[in-house]
Amino acid sequence: MEVTVKLNPECEKVELFGSADSNLRLLRENLDVALTARADSIKIAGEEENVNAAAEIINKMQDYVRKYSVLSPEKVKDFLKQDIQTLQEKDNTAIDVYSKKQVIEPATKSQRNYVDTMLSKDITFCTGPAGTGKTYLAVAVAVSMLKKKRVRRIVLARPAVEAGEKLGFLPGDLQAKVNPYLRPLFDALEDMMDFAQMKKFIELDIIEIIPLAFMRGRTLNDAFIICDEAQNTSPSQMLMVLTRLGHGSKMVLTGDITQIDLGAGKRNGMTDALNILRKIEQIGVVRLSRKDIVRHQLVQNIVEAYNKMTRSKQHRRTDDVDTEGGS
Repeated sequence: MEVTVKLNPECEKVELFGSADSNLRLLRENLDVALTARADSIKIAGEEENVNAAAEIINKMQDYVRKYSVLSPEKVKDFLKQDIQTLQEKDNTAIDVYSKKQVIEPATKSQRNYVDTMLSKDITFCTGPAGTGKTYLAVAVAVSMLKKKRVRRIVLARPAVEAGEKLGFLPGDLQAKVNPYLRPLFDALEDMMDFAQMKKFIELDIIEIIPLAFMRGRTLNDAFIICDEAQNTSPSQMLMVLTRLGHGSKMVLTGDITQIDLGAGKRNGMTDALNILRKIEQIGVVRLSRKDIVRHQLVQNIVEAYNKMTRSKQHRRTDDVDTEGGS
């Protein structure tokens, strides 16, 4: 990769480059980049991450020279040290999966808290609107723990509840009918390992992607268990899922309690569980909000618009009750 950094005319180049180009030499040696200095620019070549770091440091050096008119090699070393520390902090938040095509890491403070909670607690509940990474980050942590041999298998489950459409009218056998409900879990996995590896793990039952009902009667040891769309469980289903937890296992239950498809008047297991289990120390609860939405910016606007409509309806109902009570 090659990048050209424009030099500010107000920046004294002798101070910027250092005696006998000593400051530039520090960048070359520490970041393993090639630097070519010209009258109005510096060309940087090398690995992408190193080139970007060098460009950022050169801009910091320019700002420092313009402000103080001097730049010592010690100050350049400080800039380098800060850059290395930033990279280390970034590496500490990255989730190590099988795929090397992309780095998976939490994008917000609440998402980082979510990852930390999954790693430190045996059971984690995570609520939040669509697009906040509830399922994606849970699958990433599960895959990372499988890769590090901290669990022997991953079990991904979802309740097969119709969201306004009837399951029975879908074509095919039972597997074909439930596959659309499990598709988001497959999508997340495909980002974290290649298709051949995912297929092999599924064939060997190292990764199991199933409708929730298939978990009944089992004890899952040394497993990372994810119950997705948990807001669509009944209280009895939630109890069944929670009691599948075996030795050496972790469980994550994700859901959006504003999108419940159980039908009017039916209690959902996630809300019940959050109320009943909130005081148990080894159970973590993370609540993500629209600020944690990492999909298209429009998704945040859509969620907020629907929230406003819901609040407006609740406000009108309250006003109606007050009016009736006062008549």
